Amino acid sequence: MRFVLASHNKKKLDELSAILGGLGIEVVALPDDAPEPAEDGSTFEENARIKALAAHAHTGLPAIADDSGLEVDALGGAPGVYSARYCPGTDNDRNLFLLKNMEHIDECERQARFVCAICCVLPDGQEINVRGECEGEILTELHGTGGFGYDPLFYVREYDCTFGELSQQTKNQISHRGRALQKLANALSKRLK
Repeated sequence: MRFVLASHNKKKLDELSAILGGLGIEVVALPDDAPEPAEDGSTFEENARIKALAAHAHTGLPAIADDSGLEVDALGGAPGVYSARYCPGTDNDRNLFLLKNMEHIDECERQARFVCAICCVLPDGQEINVRGECEGEILTELHGTGGFGYDPLFYVREYDCTFGELSQQTKNQISHRGRALQKLANALSKRLK
């Protein structure tokens, strides 16, 4: 069965393909001509649903969309749903902006979590909605070159490293997206039987 990923992000496509491939699901990229829907929801779940419905309407394929981001307790949950738009520029620019905003935060108060909400719109229009989270801390400097986004700042105590230092396989197992995708895979497995 073929699903469209409501994103142009190659790394997300690779991650989804690795996790859902075992179910016989082929995940394809959103066509370049697909319009970008306004992500104007106030929650990760609302934004994931907006993107999934738009991708499904454009392609006619079952669609999977995620909205994910970083919530930092000391910043009142920011950057939250604005994680990808926290400041103009690249992932590195956003990391440096986050570090600047956290200069005054003590090491013992740097708790954060990655959150991922996934919406899957099935061929009959029914939806599966799941959420995954991964708890961690924000470091005071970047570590590692793997992953993307805030991964080089997000420290996972149990593994004594950042997401930017983890192997892709380990990250797929413990990340917010990996946890949400596992819930999605379980739900899809039940539906496909």
